[in-house]
Amino acid sequence: MIIEMEKQFKVLLVEDDHNFGAVLKSYLEIHHYSVTWIDDGINAIPEFNKEKFDISILDVMLPNIDGFEIAKQMRNTDQDIPLIFLTAKSLKSDILKGFKIGADDYITKPFDSEVLLCKINAILKRNKIPKNQISKDVFRIGKYNFNYILRAIYLNNQKTKISPKEAELLKLLCLHTDDILPREKALKSIWGEDNYFTTRSMDVFITKLRKYFKEDNSIEIINIHGSGYRLTSD
Repeated sequence: MIIEMEKQFKVLLVEDDHNFGAVLKSYLEIHHYSVTWIDDGINAIPEFNKEKFDISILDVMLPNIDGFEIAKQMRNTDQDIPLIFLTAKSLKSDILKGFKIGADDYITKPFDSEVLLCKINAILKRNKIPKNQISKDVFRIGKYNFNYILRAIYLNNQKTKISPKEAELLKLLCLHTDDILPREKALKSIWGEDNYFTTRSMDVFITKLRKYFKEDNSIEIINIHGSGYRLTSD
């Protein structure tokens, strides 16, 4: 099953086989990825340093600089960039070397392009961090900061304490920023059950949360009829 992408992720593809590289680039672009393709290892790092990529796919055997060395240099710049190695070699030592460098996956040629796509989607989903998340439990919401642990919302020097359930609900909304927080997921996670009474209770909490952000008109908690709620902010 192919996961529908929420945005156009940027891929750096380093592959010296022109036929294979062109086909793979086109295939990923058809599936809504933005692909920068480099066919010589020596040009990979300069291109990598030009912009922020979401994932890099590296052939191991490359002219001038191999994929392992490129990966090491990438890791010096960006510790979190996901890496997938492509190789015609299936030696255990090479596979182990790739994973020691920090590979997220190691794929032996030939392979099914759909399998690669699924692996890319899974890696990006696993590494995805909400755009408004500052740390594990601190979120930026428009002009406000929300600290889940302290159950507090901050605007400049003003602090507003919120209840435990409000904090739980707001965190879920933050984790689903610009996406839909399913009503059933929120109810079962916070209230433990999904029925008429818990639904009405959550609606009350949503109304309270909206009031906390009244000083910033860019913040909206939208009711998506029949589905759930969506938190958006500029």
